[in-house]
Amino acid sequence: MRKTKSHITLPSDAVKYGRVSSKEQEKEGFSIPAQFKLIDQYAQSQGLKIVREFVDVETAKRPGRTGFDEMIKFLKRSSVRVLLVEKTDRLYRNLKDYVTIDELNLEIHFVKENVILSHDSRSSEKFMHGIKVLMAKNYIDNLSEETKKECSKRPSSQSIRPALPSVIET
Repeated sequence: MRKTKSHITLPSDAVKYGRVSSKEQEKEGFSIPAQFKLIDQYAQSQGLKIVREFVDVETAKRPGRTGFDEMIKFLKRSSVRVLLVEKTDRLYRNLKDYVTIDELNLEIHFVKENVILSHDSRSSEKFMHGIKVLMAKNYIDNLSEETKKECSKRPSSQSIRPALPSVIET
């Protein structure tokens, strides 16, 4: 809730964003409903009114997610300045998305991390958030690197030949 000049408290409008990288991840307990349940409880406790929700079931490795892009368009044309998300790596894992969000001058509530970030945040809070963004990016970069290493250990498709059945003469 926000105080107005007449000291009446009004709920602030907010949007919520949830993301999982894949259908498999959703099955492993990182589901959108679980993220939104936590966000909804938080919003209610903070007197925030959720006016829109945005969802992605895709990686955040690169910019260009459908729900994320819709959210950016909505925030650019609306007066809503509050974004609710479970945690840093659900919002972004690439630097371009980080810059895009930063330029919108939002108040971002990272519910699970117990952090509210805005342009009024202390420099140390912004610094720590930047570290979290880089850690999220590093996670996906490292995963890609490890996958490539594993693939390079496998024999090439030319050297893989199906075993021929033994011929037994009777």
